[in-house]
Amino acid sequence: MTQVQESSGARAARPAPPRNGWWGVAALALGTFTVVTSEMLPVGLLTPMGRSLGVPEGVAGLTLTITGLVAALSAPALVPLLGRADRRTALCLLVAVLVVGNLGAAWAPDFATMVVARVLVGVGMGGVWAVAAGLAVRLVPAKSAGTATSLVFSGIAVASVLGVPAGTYLGDLAGWRATFLAAAGLGAVVLAAAALLLPRLPAERTVPFGGALRLTRDPRLRTGLLVVGFLVTGHFAAYTYIRPVLEDVTGVGAGTIGVLLLVYGIAGVAGNFLAGAGAARSPRTTLLVIGTVLAATVAALPWLGGSPALAAVLMVLWGLGYGGVSVSTQTWVLLAAPDAREAASSLFVGVFNGAIALGALAGGLVADGVGVTAVTGAALVAGALVTTAVGRAPVPEAPAVPGKT
Repeated sequence: MTQVQESSGARAARPAPPRNGWWGVAALALGTFTVVTSEMLPVGLLTPMGRSLGVPEGVAGLTLTITGLVAALSAPALVPLLGRADRRTALCLLVAVLVVGNLGAAWAPDFATMVVARVLVGVGMGGVWAVAAGLAVRLVPAKSAGTATSLVFSGIAVASVLGVPAGTYLGDLAGWRATFLAAAGLGAVVLAAAALLLPRLPAERTVPFGGALRLTRDPRLRTGLLVVGFLVTGHFAAYTYIRPVLEDVTGVGAGTIGVLLLVYGIAGVAGNFLAGAGAARSPRTTLLVIGTVLAATVAALPWLGGSPALAAVLMVLWGLGYGGVSVSTQTWVLLAAPDAREAASSLFVGVFNGAIALGALAGGLVADGVGVTAVTGAALVAGALVTTAVGRAPVPEAPAVPGKT
């Protein structure tokens, strides 16, 4: 057993959960929602941001690339750096970094300042996501651990599908800087909630540098991380530049784009819960369905989205598909490494955010070149389908039968 794994004896000796631990779970869910929303805000604000900062849309999209890349690098590094630090204290410090980053983005007078602000957002986001992953099981009774973990990660899924349209609406109403200011305010709420609602959470174990990487010797975890990489890169290669596509292909204005993104978001929330239930039974089957839906809709939107009504249908399907990505892939990763949740989650966060960065970069290169991001996105999602079909998959544990040991 590696140093990052938790023995059965350690699990049996875990302290009893605190009273009112569900309030702490709620604080974690709000935290994951806030960090992922902060990361993806530029998606719906590229046009006004680029105009204000004096850069083209492809360059403005680098604000997403930079944040994802920093989060990808910081998440696996922060877990060993935190050592034995109390996780409540660590979480509060990381959220504070996120708040400062969003305030800097709201103030940024030029693109260089925006880059620095987005680096801070990436550090805060990567750390919060990685740390929060393993805390839910410590806040509730063992029988409720699965539900608590799902709720924490539902914050990520809901942010992925609702954070962008909410930010787009606010940006249209009050300007793109007000959107980042609102994200900073939400981060301050999370900071207060974490300080007040979470108990002291001493580290259960230390993770040495390189310890998480040793987990990738398991082919089930390697397959899951590859699927994450292909799916998320393909999605963001197309979705980062969805606003220009809807403007050019569908011919709609900012108000209608906000409505279409909201429709996408609502569908995505439904997709999250549908996929969560399916992934608990079979993560492979669930991800095959998700990949098929995503590949078809990503490829079809630029060619069939000329009608607002048809574009809305495609956005619903896209939301249903992508809404289930985070919960399904996270379920896969945690099933593949049940005794090393924090370390495995740090790898998941690293790959997920690295894929966001790579997708935004690839989409920007294509958008500034030939202007066809859909082909790139669909091809990458097809790679996820192949990997899901042929790779090793974890098998969910059968539920315990009363009266049997």
